[in-house]
Amino acid sequence: MHYSKLSADCFLALLTACLCAAPAYAAGGKQTVASCLESGKQAFAAKSYLQAQDTFTRCLKLDPDNVDAHLSLAGVLLTQDDLDGAEKHFNAALRNMTRTSPYFSYTYSMLGDIALKRQQNDTALKMYTKSLEYNAANVNSLVGKGVIVEYQGDKQGAAEYYRSALAVEPLNLIARKRLISLEPYYLTDDEILTALKQRYAVKPDATELTEDDRKLFEKIHSAEERGGLDYLKNKYQRVPAEYIVTINKDTDFARDMLTLDGYNALDKSIGQDAIAVFQKVGVPIRDVFDLRDMQGKKIFTPQSTLTESGFYVYTEALKGRKAFLLPKEDVPPTQAFLTKVAERVKQLKDAGYVEITRSDLKMIQNQTKCSEETLVTKLGVYVLNVTKNDRRYFVLARKTADPKKGVPYYYLMASRAKRNPNIKVPSNSLVESYAFYGYTVCLDDGDLLE
Repeated sequence: MHYSKLSADCFLALLTACLCAAPAYAAGGKQTVASCLESGKQAFAAKSYLQAQDTFTRCLKLDPDNVDAHLSLAGVLLTQDDLDGAEKHFNAALRNMTRTSPYFSYTYSMLGDIALKRQQNDTALKMYTKSLEYNAANVNSLVGKGVIVEYQGDKQGAAEYYRSALAVEPLNLIARKRLISLEPYYLTDDEILTALKQRYAVKPDATELTEDDRKLFEKIHSAEERGGLDYLKNKYQRVPAEYIVTINKDTDFARDMLTLDGYNALDKSIGQDAIAVFQKVGVPIRDVFDLRDMQGKKIFTPQSTLTESGFYVYTEALKGRKAFLLPKEDVPPTQAFLTKVAERVKQLKDAGYVEITRSDLKMIQNQTKCSEETLVTKLGVYVLNVTKNDRRYFVLARKTADPKKGVPYYYLMASRAKRNPNIKVPSNSLVESYAFYGYTVCLDDGDLLE
């Protein structure tokens, strides 16, 4: 994950801080722990990790409870991907630390990295949170917590953690890259409008972001994230100047972006490449433009460019995987079933429900601490099962006598208002009451606080 460089830097700093100015050898010529740690530090700096591991192990024989030796050995084991060994010595260090030790935040942060590498996200989140309690400016923990919150679907929450990390360490490439990838989820309307002007995609005097403008920004941003800039640079010996614009030139924050012309050229070029790729995997040329994705939607536009799902189908074809339907292949599930789904969706909307994304649901869960079951059974969320792997989510937007039913919609609109201050957040007596006392809507077990 993100910790390899961060952890190594923290580890080197830790070693330097740990070593004291004690004499190299005690009376009688026996090696002291301080001199042993110094030898281990030198081996680690020279990237002689096995030698450093042996040295720090010897240091622990001199003093089995030495916190610095446990931390040093744990750090070396982490570089070797020995997660069990590293966890063992980080925990040993915690058991022997004094209450005033400066290493609590570092240690919990490393335990968070270990849990994250094991894909134990709940444990990792607890470790990073604990780390930040000791040091709110621990960059590794801020980035790690952002990654997990992002996995959970709370894109805006993740962006806040990445921003906090960059406030401490402006040149942190991991936080900067992940923050850029989330721009469609947290930029305000004014910021998106500015981003489009930078890409020459709207008129310079435009003052209001339209819905079409927002969709255009999402398309260009998505193309950049998919490697569109590198594609153009590889395709052209010299990329036309009107295709790419660079902001913050000659600074550490220089960034290349696609212009509208660059996006259109990229879109057309990839569409042409896709035709050849589909023919290569056995699709007759007469069928190429009638290919559909697995939901039955055409993957080519009338302009012979790829749709968003078409790009996914194309990249899967590049990997030798079939993610398309030929003209005579049936769409799973059947259209009749999809019609029934559409009828149910209309019924829900007529009853005052609005559809939300899975990311919206995860954001609501993150903000309320409520489980999906609690949201569905007690707080007005409706889940429509389309297929085994396809679920659609709805929240009640119509005001009711029961404030509990409006809690999810309150958090949905509060989230959207962060991007557009003109959006009105509905009042909700339950949320406002809990906020006054500092309570979350649900307990740690995900059930409603009543």
